[in-house]
Amino acid sequence: MSQTKIKAGGFDVDVITGTTALAEAPASTDEFLISDGGVLKRLDASHIGGDNTPAFHVYRSSAQTGLSNGTNTKIQFNAEFLDTDNAFDSSSNYRFTPQTAGKYFFYLQVLLSSAANNDNIEYCYSEIKKNGSPITFAMLDYRSSRAGRKMTILNHIIVDMNGSSDYVEGWGELSTNVTGDNQFGGHANGSETFFGGYKLITWVI
Repeated sequence: MSQTKIKAGGFDVDVITGTTALAEAPASTDEFLISDGGVLKRLDASHIGGDNTPAFHVYRSSAQTGLSNGTNTKIQFNAEFLDTDNAFDSSSNYRFTPQTAGKYFFYLQVLLSSAANNDNIEYCYSEIKKNGSPITFAMLDYRSSRAGRKMTILNHIIVDMNGSSDYVEGWGELSTNVTGDNQFGGHANGSETFFGGYKLITWVI
């Protein structure tokens, strides 16, 4: 290690030159030395980066059946692959309520089908709702042509969360031209209907 005297803002400052490189991402408590308007200050790495948490990824482990035809229905995500801050309720409200404010990226994939397994889907859609109101919407509509059999719809969006009361949920709707058991698809490997999101790192310099 060596030290060199430099002048910064009228003060003598010891600058330490290391011979060992940091071979991994800095921890949130690691510090950088910066000049803030000519004044040298220490800056924690947490202010310019860090983990993308809170984060979650949940899914339907089996089909959610018995959906009313043409009725907007909340998806009951009953299995968790990731929930870093225990912020997703997978047993009652089926919603994500992060207690950390910031901008979040959310995504939702929904497989919609009829148990009749015929070409009878007229339209279907999915949406992510924030505090009960849609913030992103995706739809397939076949009412003017031949109906479909199974549909997979993907939504994604970046949105602000206040870190106290804001929450998000996944919803979907399916309309068919025959009486049947409409459902959101589900699979034990989580590949059919899933929902996730994470806090985006905010850079301040």
